Order: sequence, then C-alpha cells, then structure tokens
Amino acid sequence: MIQTEPPSLRPCSNPSCFRIGRNSRGHWVAQDEQGTRGGLFIDRKQALRFAMFENGNRPQAVVMVPGVLELDLDRKAAA
Repeated sequence: MIQTEPPSLRPCSNPSCFRIGRNSRGHWVAQDEQGTRGGLFIDRKQALRFAMFENGNRPQAVVMVPGVLELDLDRKAAA
C-alpha cells in the first residue's frame, strides 16, 4: 500500500482523535472529533494526559489547535 503523506500529517478522522487548544478565556480544552468526550483543564499537560488516556496512548491521534478552541457542549454524537 502506498501512502501519500506520513500518518501524523493526515487529517484525523478516527473517533478517538482529540483536539487540544486554548479557549477564548485562556483555559485548555481537549475534545474528541465526535464531540462526545472532552473537558476544560488547568494546563496543557493535563489536557494532553486526558487525551492520551482516552485515545489509548496514541500521540499521532492528538492535534494541537493553534487558534481558539471552544469546548462544544451542545454537539450531539453521531448515531
């Protein structure tokens, strides 16, 4: 099988992929791609620890968001 780009650069489409970033108030946010798991954290280390625990310790499934990342509590999980 031929891969066109390294796995770490491909967009995350797995439900266990997490985004980590800061919200508009400066708090750290971790949330999965489906919007079903996540939270607010005191620091980046705790957000990363949560994401790694939830995704089975897969660093390639964690994406750091450079801009503002708001925790979306209204999102409904896909059926």
